[in-house]
Amino acid sequence: MADPKPKPKDYDERIYRKGNPPHRIRNALILIGLVLVGTYLAVNKELPFGDKYEVRAVFENAANIREDSPVRIAGVNVGKVQSVRGVGDAAEVTFTVDEEGQPIREDALVEIRPRIFLEGNFFLDVKPGSPSAPEVPDGGVIPITQTSTAVQLDQILTTLQAPDRENLSKLLRGYGTALNSQPTAAEDKGQDPDIQGESAAQAINDSFQYGADASRDSAIVGEALLGTEPGDLSRLIAANATVFEALAQREQQLQDLVTNFNTFSGALAAESEDLAETVRLLAPTLEIAAPALRNTNAVLPYLRAFARDIEPGIKQLPKTINASQAWIKQTTALLNEKELGRLAYQLRLTGEPAGQTAAAAPGLFSQTELLSLCTSDLLIPTGDVPITDVFTPTNVPNYKEFGYAVSGFAGEAQNFDGNGSYIRFQTGGGSFGTNDGLVGMPVPGAGLPTDTVNYGHAQSAPLGNQPVLGSKPPYRTDVACSSNPIPDLNGPAAAVGPPSPEAVP
Repeated sequence: MADPKPKPKDYDERIYRKGNPPHRIRNALILIGLVLVGTYLAVNKELPFGDKYEVRAVFENAANIREDSPVRIAGVNVGKVQSVRGVGDAAEVTFTVDEEGQPIREDALVEIRPRIFLEGNFFLDVKPGSPSAPEVPDGGVIPITQTSTAVQLDQILTTLQAPDRENLSKLLRGYGTALNSQPTAAEDKGQDPDIQGESAAQAINDSFQYGADASRDSAIVGEALLGTEPGDLSRLIAANATVFEALAQREQQLQDLVTNFNTFSGALAAESEDLAETVRLLAPTLEIAAPALRNTNAVLPYLRAFARDIEPGIKQLPKTINASQAWIKQTTALLNEKELGRLAYQLRLTGEPAGQTAAAAPGLFSQTELLSLCTSDLLIPTGDVPITDVFTPTNVPNYKEFGYAVSGFAGEAQNFDGNGSYIRFQTGGGSFGTNDGLVGMPVPGAGLPTDTVNYGHAQSAPLGNQPVLGSKPPYRTDVACSSNPIPDLNGPAAAVGPPSPEAVP
């Protein structure tokens, strides 16, 4: 049977025999390439060519994150960590984001979170940010203020060590004592009458009576803050931002405002009792003021009638001013140099001395103030002290005794004869012991050795001398008189001393 198809000229039976077609090697190579590409895509889930979208994030601590750790958005893997490197005390993590995870906004948040137990290790949890924010460019940085690190279990366990647990226990016990302890009378002073005598816990429980009203009012305030039109709250916030920006530009004035307000608040705090008393008296004052305001309102009709009655006089006022021109001319003539010029000249000469006197007056006033303080804070309280007199007690303030002494000296020094005024007193005669009641007293600074003692007679033996004469206290000009303490007029220096003069044996 003849061959239906002629053989080519270069036909080789070995090549064309069954099971060995000429394209089998080529197909095998293509299949191997497809398997390799499929395996690569299955493992890496990305093409081996093309630029990758990378973002850098700065963390306070990125010790738990590793290269190739997954990057997730809403639990879906969208990229991988490319590198982790230290930047000063922080760490910078570079990671990729696939197209399905883009775009990443500038207000995006990145957190290092632990994976589930079976996965192990950690991953980057990315919140891509609000749609209104600009996109992070390729290679852009998310700052440390928008990143956070997961808390490890060992960090939680090492937080409450034995000293910390003890301190926490003390805190709870102290807090419980503070809530349950009954207040003292001093602590109750000034408190609201509704909670006087109650513990802190009881007072807090009482406050819950007003919780419903307070919550309702807070809700009303919160609703009012929303405004009446859409965008009112945002405009309010924007206006506040403008105000705060203006305040920030005036930092020095703001500091002065805070300082002055602190001074003002300190002054109010120093006068808190007076301020509380003022608030307490405000209601009675308003009650008293209400009748006065009603009477003032009742007077207004009469005031309106007076205004109508005075209107004709106001109309005549220009004519009165014109008529006063003659008086003004006469007054001008009176004030000219011939009339009052000399007086004005003398007054002008006194201007400079008056100014010097006014300039020197503060020094005088300061000295006057020191004298006044000395008198009010030291001399007057000292004069009001009664002196305990052992021999002739009077039990009256010593300033009165000083007046008694002055009156006695005035009586003793009256002018009865031509000898003039002199104090008339002398020792009396008598006999209370030996030598007919003779007493003696040393003569200070005697000229002759024989004149060292002055002798006289007395009706009775001297009892003693009060106060005991001692050294004069130091006189210091660098200490203000008013700063000295009130002297103890009945102290050791006021004790009874030996008699002077003494009885002569």
